[in-house]
Amino acid sequence: MSLVLVLNSGSSSIKFQLVDPDQHATDEPFASGLVEQIGEPMGRVTLKHAGEKHVVEAPIPDHTVGLDLAFKLMAEHECGPTDVELVAVGHRLVHGGLVFSKPELITDQIIDLARSLIPLAPLHNPANIDGIEVARKLLPDVPHVAVFDTGFFHGMPPAAALYAVDKELAAKTGVRRYGFHGTSFRFVAPEAARIIGKDVKDCRLVIAHLGNGASITAVKNGESQDTSMGFTPLEGLVMGTRSGDVDAGIYPFLAANAGMSVEEVSDLLNKKSGLLGISELSNDCRIVEEAAAEGHEGAKLAMAVTAYRLAKYIAAMAVAAGGIDALVFTGGIGENSNTVRAQTVAHLALLGLKLDEQANTDVRFGKEGIISPKGQTPAVVVVPTNEELMIAHDTAALSGL
Repeated sequence: MSLVLVLNSGSSSIKFQLVDPDQHATDEPFASGLVEQIGEPMGRVTLKHAGEKHVVEAPIPDHTVGLDLAFKLMAEHECGPTDVELVAVGHRLVHGGLVFSKPELITDQIIDLARSLIPLAPLHNPANIDGIEVARKLLPDVPHVAVFDTGFFHGMPPAAALYAVDKELAAKTGVRRYGFHGTSFRFVAPEAARIIGKDVKDCRLVIAHLGNGASITAVKNGESQDTSMGFTPLEGLVMGTRSGDVDAGIYPFLAANAGMSVEEVSDLLNKKSGLLGISELSNDCRIVEEAAAEGHEGAKLAMAVTAYRLAKYIAAMAVAAGGIDALVFTGGIGENSNTVRAQTVAHLALLGLKLDEQANTDVRFGKEGIISPKGQTPAVVVVPTNEELMIAHDTAALSGL
Protein backbone atom coordinates (compact mmCIF):
# COMPACT_ATOMS: atom_id res chain seq x y z
CA MET A 1 0.00 0.00 0.00
CA SER A 2 1.46 3.34 -1.11
CA LEU A 3 1.16 6.00 1.59
CA VAL A 4 1.58 9.77 1.70
CA LEU A 5 2.77 11.51 4.86
CA VAL A 6 0.77 14.70 5.38
CA LEU A 7 2.32 17.34 7.66
CA ASN A 8 0.76 20.48 9.11
CA SER A 9 3.43 22.36 11.04
CA GLY A 10 2.45 25.09 13.49
CA SER A 11 4.62 27.32 15.64
CA SER A 12 4.51 24.89 18.60
CA SER A 13 3.01 21.73 17.08
CA ILE A 14 3.13 19.33 14.14
CA LYS A 15 0.07 17.35 13.05
CA PHE A 16 0.84 14.29 10.95
CA GLN A 17 -1.05 11.57 9.11
CA LEU A 18 -0.06 8.61 6.97
CA VAL A 19 -2.76 8.49 4.31
CA ASP A 20 -3.64 6.13 1.48
CA PRO A 21 -4.59 8.54 -1.36
CA ASP A 22 -7.11 5.97 -2.62
CA GLN A 23 -8.95 5.56 0.69
CA HIS A 24 -12.57 6.61 1.18
CA ALA A 25 -13.09 10.02 2.73
CA THR A 26 -14.50 8.56 5.95
CA ASP A 27 -11.80 5.89 6.40
CA GLU A 28 -9.36 6.28 9.26
CA PRO A 29 -5.80 7.16 8.19
CA PHE A 30 -3.18 4.39 8.41
CA ALA A 31 -1.61 6.36 11.27
CA SER A 32 -1.99 9.85 12.72
CA GLY A 33 -0.59 11.93 15.51
CA LEU A 34 0.43 15.19 17.05
CA VAL A 35 3.69 16.68 18.27
CA GLU A 36 2.85 19.44 20.73
CA GLN A 37 4.40 21.90 23.18
CA ILE A 38 7.47 22.41 21.00
CA GLY A 39 9.84 24.82 22.73
CA GLU A 40 8.37 24.26 26.20
CA PRO A 41 10.19 22.44 29.04
CA MET A 42 8.27 19.22 28.35
CA GLY A 43 6.63 18.23 25.07
CA ARG A 44 4.41 15.36 23.99
CA VAL A 45 4.08 13.10 20.94
CA THR A 46 0.80 11.24 20.45
CA LEU A 47 0.38 8.46 17.88
CA LYS A 48 -2.81 6.65 16.84
CA HIS A 49 -2.36 3.43 14.86
CA ALA A 50 -4.27 0.16 14.51
CA GLY A 51 -6.89 1.24 17.04
CA GLU A 52 -4.35 2.04 19.74
CA LYS A 53 -3.00 5.29 21.17
CA HIS A 54 0.62 5.78 22.21
CA VAL A 55 2.10 8.79 24.03
CA VAL A 56 5.69 9.84 24.69
CA GLU A 57 6.68 12.85 26.78
CA ALA A 58 10.12 14.45 26.39
CA PRO A 59 11.72 17.87 25.94
CA ILE A 60 11.11 19.03 22.35
CA PRO A 61 13.22 22.16 21.77
CA ASP A 62 12.48 22.49 18.05
CA HIS A 63 10.68 20.98 15.04
CA THR A 64 13.65 18.76 14.13
CA VAL A 65 13.58 16.99 17.48
CA GLY A 66 9.78 16.83 17.39
CA LEU A 67 9.49 15.20 13.99
CA ASP A 68 12.38 12.84 14.75
CA LEU A 69 10.63 11.73 17.96
CA ALA A 70 7.42 11.18 16.01
CA PHE A 71 9.22 9.02 13.46
CA LYS A 72 10.88 6.96 16.23
CA LEU A 73 7.53 6.41 17.98
CA MET A 74 6.00 5.37 14.67
CA ALA A 75 8.89 2.97 14.04
CA GLU A 76 8.36 1.36 17.46
CA HIS A 77 4.86 0.45 16.29
CA GLU A 78 5.87 -0.54 12.77
CA CYS A 79 4.29 2.42 11.02
CA GLY A 80 7.32 4.67 10.57
CA PRO A 81 8.43 6.11 7.22
CA THR A 82 10.86 3.23 6.71
CA ASP A 83 8.31 0.56 7.70
CA VAL A 84 5.76 1.45 5.02
CA GLU A 85 5.80 2.23 1.32
CA LEU A 86 6.16 5.99 1.75
CA VAL A 87 5.93 7.60 -1.68
CA ALA A 88 5.75 11.33 -0.91
CA VAL A 89 5.24 14.01 1.74
CA GLY A 90 2.52 16.65 1.49
CA HIS A 91 2.76 19.93 3.40
CA ARG A 92 0.07 22.45 4.25
CA LEU A 93 1.05 26.07 3.64
CA VAL A 94 -1.47 28.65 4.75
CA HIS A 95 -0.61 31.49 2.38
CA GLY A 96 0.43 31.37 -1.25
CA GLY A 97 -0.33 35.02 -2.00
CA LEU A 98 -0.67 35.74 -5.71
CA VAL A 99 2.40 33.59 -6.39
CA PHE A 100 0.91 30.13 -5.95
CA SER A 101 -2.44 29.15 -7.44
CA LYS A 102 -1.93 25.37 -7.28
CA PRO A 103 0.10 22.76 -5.38
CA GLU A 104 3.82 22.73 -6.15
CA LEU A 105 6.67 20.23 -5.98
CA ILE A 106 8.97 21.70 -3.35
CA THR A 107 12.39 22.94 -4.41
CA ASP A 108 14.76 25.45 -2.85
CA GLN A 109 13.26 28.08 -5.15
CA ILE A 110 9.71 27.27 -4.00
CA ILE A 111 10.82 27.63 -0.37
CA ASP A 112 12.41 31.00 -1.13
CA LEU A 113 9.20 32.21 -2.79
CA ALA A 114 7.12 30.96 0.16
CA ARG A 115 9.48 32.76 2.52
CA SER A 116 8.90 36.00 0.61
CA LEU A 117 5.21 35.73 1.53
CA ILE A 118 5.84 35.63 5.30
CA PRO A 119 4.67 39.28 5.73
CA LEU A 120 1.21 38.14 4.57
CA ALA A 121 1.05 35.30 7.13
CA PRO A 122 3.62 36.01 9.87
CA LEU A 123 1.98 33.61 12.34
CA HIS A 124 1.64 30.63 9.99
CA ASN A 125 4.04 30.56 7.05
CA PRO A 126 7.28 30.58 9.11
CA ALA A 127 6.19 27.47 11.01
CA ASN A 128 4.95 25.81 7.83
CA ILE A 129 8.34 26.45 6.19
CA ASP A 130 10.23 25.18 9.26
CA GLY A 131 8.29 21.93 8.99
CA ILE A 132 9.11 21.58 5.30
CA GLU A 133 12.83 22.10 5.84
CA VAL A 134 12.98 19.61 8.71
CA ALA A 135 11.03 16.97 6.79
CA ARG A 136 13.20 17.38 3.69
CA LYS A 137 16.29 16.73 5.81
CA LEU A 138 14.79 13.69 7.54
CA LEU A 139 13.18 12.28 4.38
CA PRO A 140 15.42 13.40 1.50
CA ASP A 141 14.63 10.54 -0.89
CA VAL A 142 10.93 11.18 -1.52
CA PRO A 143 9.22 14.12 -3.26
CA HIS A 144 7.72 16.86 -1.09
CA VAL A 145 4.68 18.87 -2.19
CA ALA A 146 3.30 22.19 -0.90
CA VAL A 147 -0.48 22.70 -0.86
CA PHE A 148 -1.67 26.28 -0.31
CA ASP A 149 -4.91 27.14 1.52
CA THR A 150 -5.29 30.33 -0.51
CA GLY A 151 -4.83 28.69 -3.92
CA PHE A 152 -8.53 27.87 -4.42
CA PHE A 153 -9.41 31.57 -4.42
CA HIS A 154 -6.69 32.67 -6.84
CA GLY A 155 -9.16 33.06 -9.71
CA MET A 156 -11.88 34.96 -7.85
CA PRO A 157 -13.39 37.77 -9.95
CA PRO A 158 -11.77 41.18 -9.29
CA ALA A 159 -15.09 42.52 -8.01
CA ALA A 160 -14.91 39.98 -5.19
CA ALA A 161 -11.15 40.01 -4.63
CA LEU A 162 -10.44 43.73 -4.38
CA TYR A 163 -11.01 46.17 -1.53
CA ALA A 164 -12.22 49.69 -2.33
CA VAL A 165 -8.95 51.29 -1.21
CA ASP A 166 -6.23 53.21 -3.01
CA LYS A 167 -5.40 51.00 -5.99
CA GLU A 168 -1.70 51.80 -6.18
CA LEU A 169 -1.11 51.27 -2.47
CA ALA A 170 -3.08 48.01 -2.49
CA ALA A 171 -1.04 46.66 -5.41
CA LYS A 172 2.25 47.71 -3.79
CA THR A 173 1.48 46.15 -0.40
CA GLY A 174 -0.55 43.12 -1.53
CA VAL A 175 -3.70 44.28 0.25
CA ARG A 176 -6.58 42.33 -1.27
CA ARG A 177 -8.88 39.43 -0.39
CA TYR A 178 -7.09 36.06 -0.42
CA GLY A 179 -9.48 33.67 1.34
CA PHE A 180 -8.63 30.66 3.51
CA HIS A 181 -9.86 27.08 4.11
CA GLY A 182 -9.39 26.51 0.37
CA THR A 183 -8.14 22.93 0.79
CA SER A 184 -11.32 22.06 2.69
CA PHE A 185 -13.55 23.70 0.09
CA ARG A 186 -11.78 21.91 -2.76
CA PHE A 187 -12.45 18.58 -1.06
CA VAL A 188 -16.05 19.27 -0.06
CA ALA A 189 -17.36 20.77 -3.33
CA PRO A 190 -17.27 17.62 -5.49
CA GLU A 191 -18.45 15.48 -2.56
CA ALA A 192 -21.50 17.74 -2.10
CA ALA A 193 -22.24 17.72 -5.84
CA ARG A 194 -22.11 13.90 -5.82
CA ILE A 195 -24.56 13.71 -2.92
CA ILE A 196 -27.16 15.84 -4.75
CA GLY A 197 -26.61 13.97 -8.02
CA LYS A 198 -24.82 16.71 -9.93
CA ASP A 199 -21.44 17.29 -11.53
CA VAL A 200 -19.42 19.90 -9.63
CA LYS A 201 -18.68 21.53 -13.01
CA ASP A 202 -22.41 22.20 -13.41
CA CYS A 203 -23.42 23.15 -9.91
CA ARG A 204 -23.92 26.20 -7.66
CA LEU A 205 -22.85 25.60 -4.06
CA VAL A 206 -22.63 27.73 -0.95
CA ILE A 207 -20.24 25.96 1.44
CA ALA A 208 -19.86 26.93 5.11
CA HIS A 209 -16.72 25.61 6.84
CA LEU A 210 -17.54 26.15 10.50
CA GLY A 211 -15.02 25.50 13.25
CA ASN A 212 -13.17 27.64 15.77
CA GLY A 213 -12.15 29.45 12.58
CA ALA A 214 -14.97 29.75 10.07
CA SER A 215 -15.52 30.91 6.52
CA ILE A 216 -17.94 30.50 3.67
CA THR A 217 -17.48 30.42 -0.08
CA ALA A 218 -19.57 30.55 -3.25
CA VAL A 219 -18.64 27.83 -5.74
CA LYS A 220 -19.98 27.96 -9.29
CA ASN A 221 -19.05 25.14 -11.66
CA GLY A 222 -16.18 24.11 -9.39
CA GLU A 223 -14.63 27.59 -9.09
CA SER A 224 -14.73 29.97 -6.12
CA GLN A 225 -16.61 33.19 -6.86
CA ASP A 226 -16.33 34.85 -3.45
CA THR A 227 -15.48 34.06 0.16
CA SER A 228 -15.91 35.59 3.60
CA MET A 229 -12.30 35.65 4.85
CA GLY A 230 -10.20 38.32 3.22
CA PHE A 231 -6.69 39.72 3.65
CA THR A 232 -6.48 37.81 6.94
CA PRO A 233 -8.59 35.08 8.57
CA LEU A 234 -10.21 37.76 10.75
CA GLU A 235 -12.77 38.95 8.21
CA GLY A 236 -16.24 37.48 7.81
CA LEU A 237 -18.19 35.19 10.13
CA VAL A 238 -18.35 35.19 13.92
CA MET A 239 -15.77 32.63 15.10
CA GLY A 240 -14.56 31.14 18.37
CA THR A 241 -12.36 34.08 19.41
CA ARG A 242 -12.40 36.21 16.24
CA SER A 243 -14.91 38.98 15.71
CA GLY A 244 -15.38 38.55 11.98
CA ASP A 245 -16.60 41.70 10.23
CA VAL A 246 -16.23 44.94 12.18
CA ASP A 247 -16.12 48.59 11.18
CA ALA A 248 -12.47 49.47 10.55
CA GLY A 249 -13.18 52.70 12.40
CA ILE A 250 -13.01 50.68 15.63
CA TYR A 251 -9.21 50.84 15.43
CA PRO A 252 -8.80 54.66 15.66
CA PHE A 253 -11.78 54.92 18.03
CA LEU A 254 -10.30 52.49 20.57
CA ALA A 255 -6.88 54.09 20.16
CA ALA A 256 -8.32 57.51 20.96
CA ASN A 257 -10.85 56.53 23.61
CA ALA A 258 -9.42 53.42 25.28
CA GLY A 259 -5.70 54.11 24.88
CA MET A 260 -5.24 50.88 22.94
CA SER A 261 -2.41 50.27 20.48
CA VAL A 262 -2.89 48.65 17.07
CA GLU A 263 -1.45 45.43 18.53
CA GLU A 264 -3.90 45.52 21.45
CA VAL A 265 -6.90 46.07 19.18
CA SER A 266 -5.72 43.27 16.90
CA ASP A 267 -5.35 40.99 19.93
CA LEU A 268 -8.86 41.95 21.07
CA LEU A 269 -10.46 41.16 17.72
CA ASN A 270 -8.48 37.96 17.07
CA LYS A 271 -8.29 36.38 20.53
CA LYS A 272 -10.94 37.89 22.81
CA SER A 273 -13.99 38.33 20.58
CA GLY A 274 -16.40 36.06 18.70
CA LEU A 275 -18.30 33.50 20.75
CA LEU A 276 -15.97 34.10 23.68
CA GLY A 277 -16.40 37.86 23.62
CA ILE A 278 -20.19 37.86 23.43
CA SER A 279 -20.93 34.91 25.71
CA GLU A 280 -18.16 35.74 28.22
CA LEU A 281 -18.00 31.96 28.73
CA SER A 282 -15.98 30.12 26.10
CA ASN A 283 -14.81 30.00 22.50
CA ASP A 284 -16.03 26.37 22.32
CA CYS A 285 -19.35 26.29 20.49
CA ARG A 286 -20.40 23.13 22.36
CA ILE A 287 -20.09 24.87 25.72
CA VAL A 288 -21.84 28.02 24.50
CA GLU A 289 -24.61 25.99 22.88
CA GLU A 290 -25.22 23.99 26.07
CA ALA A 291 -25.27 27.16 28.20
CA ALA A 292 -27.73 28.78 25.78
CA ALA A 293 -30.03 25.78 26.09
CA GLU A 294 -29.91 26.24 29.88
CA GLY A 295 -30.95 29.88 29.54
CA HIS A 296 -27.64 31.75 29.82
CA GLU A 297 -28.37 35.15 28.24
CA GLY A 298 -24.85 35.81 26.99
CA ALA A 299 -24.67 32.39 25.38
CA LYS A 300 -28.09 32.81 23.77
CA LEU A 301 -27.00 36.14 22.32
CA ALA A 302 -23.73 34.69 21.04
CA MET A 303 -25.58 31.89 19.24
CA ALA A 304 -28.10 34.33 17.77
CA VAL A 305 -25.43 36.71 16.46
CA THR A 306 -23.46 33.80 15.00
CA ALA A 307 -26.46 32.31 13.17
CA TYR A 308 -27.68 35.67 11.88
CA ARG A 309 -24.25 36.65 10.54
CA LEU A 310 -23.90 33.25 8.88
CA ALA A 311 -27.35 33.49 7.29
CA LYS A 312 -26.54 36.93 5.86
CA TYR A 313 -23.37 35.56 4.31
CA ILE A 314 -25.19 32.53 2.88
CA ALA A 315 -27.62 34.86 1.11
CA ALA A 316 -24.74 36.97 -0.18
CA MET A 317 -22.87 33.91 -1.44
CA ALA A 318 -25.99 32.73 -3.28
CA VAL A 319 -25.76 36.00 -5.22
CA ALA A 320 -22.08 35.37 -5.94
CA ALA A 321 -22.79 31.81 -7.17
CA GLY A 322 -25.63 33.01 -9.42
CA GLY A 323 -28.12 30.91 -7.49
CA ILE A 324 -27.92 27.93 -5.17
CA ASP A 325 -28.35 24.21 -5.77
CA ALA A 326 -27.17 23.29 -2.28
CA LEU A 327 -26.13 24.83 1.00
CA VAL A 328 -23.31 22.72 2.44
CA PHE A 329 -22.19 22.52 6.07
CA THR A 330 -18.72 21.23 6.94
CA GLY A 331 -16.04 21.67 9.63
CA GLY A 332 -16.34 20.63 13.26
CA ILE A 333 -19.37 22.83 14.02
CA GLY A 334 -20.96 22.52 10.59
CA GLU A 335 -20.76 18.72 10.69
CA ASN A 336 -21.92 18.25 14.28
CA SER A 337 -24.08 21.13 15.53
CA ASN A 338 -27.66 20.55 14.48
CA THR A 339 -28.50 23.62 16.58
CA VAL A 340 -26.29 26.03 14.60
CA ARG A 341 -27.62 24.55 11.36
CA ALA A 342 -31.24 24.90 12.45
CA GLN A 343 -30.87 28.45 13.80
CA THR A 344 -29.13 29.53 10.60
CA VAL A 345 -31.51 27.95 8.09
CA ALA A 346 -34.47 29.40 10.01
CA HIS A 347 -33.44 32.79 8.56
CA LEU A 348 -33.31 31.53 4.97
CA ALA A 349 -36.84 30.56 3.93
CA LEU A 350 -36.67 33.34 1.31
CA LEU A 351 -34.06 31.24 -0.53
CA GLY A 352 -36.27 28.15 -0.35
CA LEU A 353 -34.01 26.52 2.25
CA LYS A 354 -35.63 24.20 4.80
CA LEU A 355 -34.49 21.42 7.14
CA ASP A 356 -35.87 17.99 7.89
CA GLU A 357 -35.69 18.02 11.69
CA GLN A 358 -34.99 14.30 12.05
CA ALA A 359 -32.34 14.28 9.31
CA ASN A 360 -30.69 17.32 10.86
CA THR A 361 -30.43 15.43 14.15
CA ASP A 362 -29.25 12.19 12.57
CA VAL A 363 -26.56 13.46 10.17
CA ARG A 364 -23.76 14.24 12.61
CA PHE A 365 -20.52 12.79 13.98
CA GLY A 366 -18.84 11.85 10.73
CA LYS A 367 -21.97 11.14 8.66
CA GLU A 368 -22.72 12.74 5.31
CA GLY A 369 -26.11 13.35 3.76
CA ILE A 370 -28.99 15.60 2.85
CA ILE A 371 -30.75 17.22 5.82
CA SER A 372 -33.47 19.05 3.90
CA PRO A 373 -36.87 17.46 3.15
CA LYS A 374 -36.82 14.80 0.43
CA GLY A 375 -37.02 16.38 -3.02
CA GLN A 376 -36.56 19.90 -1.63
CA THR A 377 -34.50 22.29 -3.74
CA PRO A 378 -32.18 23.87 -2.93
CA ALA A 379 -30.87 21.01 -0.84
CA VAL A 380 -29.09 21.36 2.50
CA VAL A 381 -26.17 18.95 2.79
CA VAL A 382 -23.60 17.90 5.40
CA VAL A 383 -20.17 16.78 4.17
CA PRO A 384 -17.36 15.86 6.59
CA THR A 385 -14.24 17.59 5.35
CA ASN A 386 -10.92 15.80 4.94
CA GLU A 387 -8.15 18.29 4.22
CA GLU A 388 -5.45 15.68 4.80
CA LEU A 389 -6.90 13.41 2.13
CA MET A 390 -7.10 16.37 -0.26
CA ILE A 391 -3.42 17.14 0.39
CA ALA A 392 -2.62 13.44 -0.15
CA HIS A 393 -4.47 13.50 -3.50
CA ASP A 394 -2.55 16.61 -4.61
CA THR A 395 0.75 15.15 -3.43
CA ALA A 396 0.20 11.83 -5.16
CA ALA A 397 -0.78 13.55 -8.42
CA LEU A 398 2.29 15.81 -8.46
CA SER A 399 4.54 12.92 -7.51
CA GLY A 400 3.45 10.97 -10.57
CA LEU A 401 1.52 8.30 -8.66
